[in-house]
Amino acid sequence: MFKAIFTNSFGILFSRILGFLRDLMTASALGANIYSDIFFIAFKLPNLFRRIFAEGAFTQVFIPAYAKSKHRAVFLANIFIIFLSVIIILSLLVTILPNIATQVMAFGFSDEIITIASPFVAINFWYLPLIFSVTFLASMLQYKRHFATTAFSTALLNISLIFALFFSQDKSGEEIVYYLSFGVVIGGVLQLITHIIAIRQLGLSKLVYGGFKYMRVKSKKVAHETKKFKTQFFPAMWGNSTSQVSAFLDTWLASFLAAGSISYLYYSNRIFQLPLALFAIATSIALFPSIAKYIKNSDEDGAMLYLKKAFWFLAYLLTLSTIGGYILAHEIVWALFERGAFSTIDTQNTTVVLQMYMIGLLPFGLQKLFLLWLYAKEEQLRAAKIATLSLGSNIILSLILIMPMGASGLALAGTMGGFVGFFLTIRAFGAKKFFDILRSKKALYLLGSSVLFTILLLIFKDFMNAAI
Repeated sequence: MFKAIFTNSFGILFSRILGFLRDLMTASALGANIYSDIFFIAFKLPNLFRRIFAEGAFTQVFIPAYAKSKHRAVFLANIFIIFLSVIIILSLLVTILPNIATQVMAFGFSDEIITIASPFVAINFWYLPLIFSVTFLASMLQYKRHFATTAFSTALLNISLIFALFFSQDKSGEEIVYYLSFGVVIGGVLQLITHIIAIRQLGLSKLVYGGFKYMRVKSKKVAHETKKFKTQFFPAMWGNSTSQVSAFLDTWLASFLAAGSISYLYYSNRIFQLPLALFAIATSIALFPSIAKYIKNSDEDGAMLYLKKAFWFLAYLLTLSTIGGYILAHEIVWALFERGAFSTIDTQNTTVVLQMYMIGLLPFGLQKLFLLWLYAKEEQLRAAKIATLSLGSNIILSLILIMPMGASGLALAGTMGGFVGFFLTIRAFGAKKFFDILRSKKALYLLGSSVLFTILLLIFKDFMNAAI
């Protein structure tokens, strides 16, 4: 289990390091202004779906269904064609009607800014069919317990964007956004190519070709399996997307605030997503095949053993990350972004938003872990109901907090929605089972180490401030 977790974590870490380099260059080139807001809006929706697909929604339904299928090749071909067709049609609609898509994504933008942003929205949206294809192939690789390609391939998107920023030096803000938008699409193409190569190397290409070859002849034999998959997928997608939809909602509401607000949310959310992806998402991806196998074989004790190990692993890492991220928020933002067009005021505003996000790291991360139990038991609909209640509370709190607190209020609302989702997930998992996990000496060790870590960080922060 831990080998797979570390493989995912190292891949994510490598990608995020490049991602922060990309953000550093973006902040220096564009700062926090209308052009940075336009790019983040244009990239928001395809990136939202990337996270939903890549972080488990598709895999958590596909792997159990694929394992049970009597005609696996035809089943996978059928699923691929259906989903890709819908996504391509959606991408064509956005390309034809980019103004409408932009208005939906940034309702607070003026007509003039929407006109400027529309072409970028259309270009970026073509990343979506590419990343779905990547996720589909990644699910096949994960079934074979091959995680490295998917873990490291995300770095290709960041490399593509870094090159785009490098070649767009001394260009205008609008030209830089064009370079970045085409860089997104090129990054998606590179990710797809690496997964195709991995599929061929593992000998899965014959399975894929065979599925397409016999799809017309045997499609009726997998009709029931396909219908069941679609029934389970959409609740799973919704259940996995709470934090991403919350971030998208933040962006939409922030378009009504002062210029730069969307950028503050973006940069702070990028920092927040690092420990979430590095620890919680990497663990969930690696753990799910084992949990699903034990649950399928009616061995809940075996599944619980894996879950307990993963829980304490995450509890320590996420708690310490929360403390570190909150206390050192200003120093982190200053070190990463304050240069070029990114001013001291931008650092201060981004810091407050980051602190509000960091409060929710532990509930968001642990919720992902306990949701695996529901998905392994094929309770996707229950998970979707939890996500709906969590998002509903987030929306209400966002509308309440946006006026007095601005962008930081949106981040705090998302965090509070995360707590709601976590408590509801624990209730569905079983409060008794959860408290049985907590009844351990490890809880006291966690408390003690958290207090000590807090003291050390406060001393370190004072030392840094004195030195600077």
